[in-house]
Amino acid sequence: MKKREPVSHIMTKDVISVAENDKLDEVAAIFRKKSIRHLPVKKGEKITGMISRNDINRLTFGALFDNQEGADEAILQMLTIPQVMTADLRTVSSDTAIREVAEIFSTAEYHSLPVVDNGELKGIVTTTDVIKYMLDQY
Repeated sequence: MKKREPVSHIMTKDVISVAENDKLDEVAAIFRKKSIRHLPVKKGEKITGMISRNDINRLTFGALFDNQEGADEAILQMLTIPQVMTADLRTVSSDTAIREVAEIFSTAEYHSLPVVDNGELKGIVTTTDVIKYMLDQY
């Protein structure tokens, strides 16, 4: 196993992000359309948080009950991204070792981390990326 391989080797580089003032129903549509689970939230060029598909699912009933789309839409229109996102954000740099990222995931309640160099979003790494990397090692 490569001990110091940087996270830049496994991160997603073409990152889709949303703005703090975007609507939650638009975020939900991105999750459905792109089949992704995490989106960095930006205010201008600064990353201010992360929002996940689970954050949206916790707000809605659609996954639990049939014919609840109207209720889901009403809930998503009442709240804003900053009210739902994780704002206490941890980031890593593109040269952070994959092992260090794995340690963060194993001790924190994060399932994704934005990769930021000099204040600029360079990518996103998820627990799935790390697991796939580990599997490739064996």
